[in-house]
Amino acid sequence: MRLVVISDIHGSSKYTKKAIEVFNREQGDYLLILGDILYHGPRNPLPEEYDPKEVAKILNEYRYKIIAVRGNCDSEVDQMLLDFPCMGDYSVVLYNNKRFFLTHGHIYNENNMPNISTEDIMLHGHTHILGINKKDGISIINPGSISYPKENNPHSYGVVDGDVFYIKTLEGTIIQEIVLS
Repeated sequence: MRLVVISDIHGSSKYTKKAIEVFNREQGDYLLILGDILYHGPRNPLPEEYDPKEVAKILNEYRYKIIAVRGNCDSEVDQMLLDFPCMGDYSVVLYNNKRFFLTHGHIYNENNMPNISTEDIMLHGHTHILGINKKDGISIINPGSISYPKENNPHSYGVVDGDVFYIKTLEGTIIQEIVLS
C-alpha cells in the first residue's frame, strides 16, 4: 500500500489536478491532505487558477481515498462542499505497523508537540516549507506545499512506500527521504 501526502492546496485547481496526476502516477492507495484545501487565506496571494468549487469537484471524485485534516484556512463552509471529512484538527493513520499523526501544523508542530510516542511519525504542512526533522526521537515530516511553496522550495508532495517516506517534486524527483524505523 502507498500513501500520497499533500498539503496547502489553497484552492488552486491547477495544482489539484497535478496532485491527482501524482496520486495516479504513484499508484496511491490513499491521499492524505494536511489541510488548507479550498481557501487561500487573507495573508496569501491568490494561487494559480484559484477555483475552490473546481477543487472540491476534483477531490470529491476521490472521496473514498482521502483522509484529510483541517488547516487554519479551512472552515465549516468548506466542509459543505467536500464529500469527505476534513474538520478534525488531527487524524491518526495506521500503516505498516506505524502510527502517523496527521495535522496541519498551526496547532501541533515542532514547538507544540502532541502527546505521541517516539515510534510515531508526525506529518504536518502549514509552513509551505518541506522538511524532515526529528525532535525528542519523533520523526516530523512536512511534504511542503503542492500549490504555493515558500523559501524557494519547489512544488512538492510526499509518498510513503513501505518503510520509506519520500518528499518529491511534482515531476517525481526525490528531494529528501527517511527510513521510518
